[in-house]
Amino acid sequence: MVYDRERERRNDAVYAEHKKALAAGEKRVLRRTSTGELHSYPDDEIGFTPGRGQSQVSTWWGMGILMVVSAVILVACLWLFQRPLWEGKPPEWGALWPIGLSGFSTPYFFFLARDEYRATQLRKLRGSPEPGSSGRVDLNLLELGQERPDQPRTPR
Repeated sequence: MVYDRERERRNDAVYAEHKKALAAGEKRVLRRTSTGELHSYPDDEIGFTPGRGQSQVSTWWGMGILMVVSAVILVACLWLFQRPLWEGKPPEWGALWPIGLSGFSTPYFFFLARDEYRATQLRKLRGSPEPGSSGRVDLNLLELGQERPDQPRTPR
């Protein structure tokens, strides 16, 4: 990793602005953009954080695909559960686990996709950069004036 003094200055300025906005009562989220720069997003510009909840999907349409797959599994398992009833046999009780799992996952994926779609539209409207794929920012390294491990030591 190459140390970029200008980028660190911009990151320090963004972090200071972020702390001021939080102190003023705004709901903000500090994230790295897809280019690696820090950006303080308003709360409504972040849909979901990839990596949170073990989600590796980072787009609204990716969550939409997961929602459709989950809905197909739900319908198929409901059919498997009820099919023996049509023949006068007891229901297939083993289908209840996937029914419960996909019954929970389908609306969960829908709400994540909806929130990310709305956040994407707001970012486009406001001209905000695309957030990076990692939702983690090490705030300990952002405290102004602290030594960074990748920063060359320079006299102050």
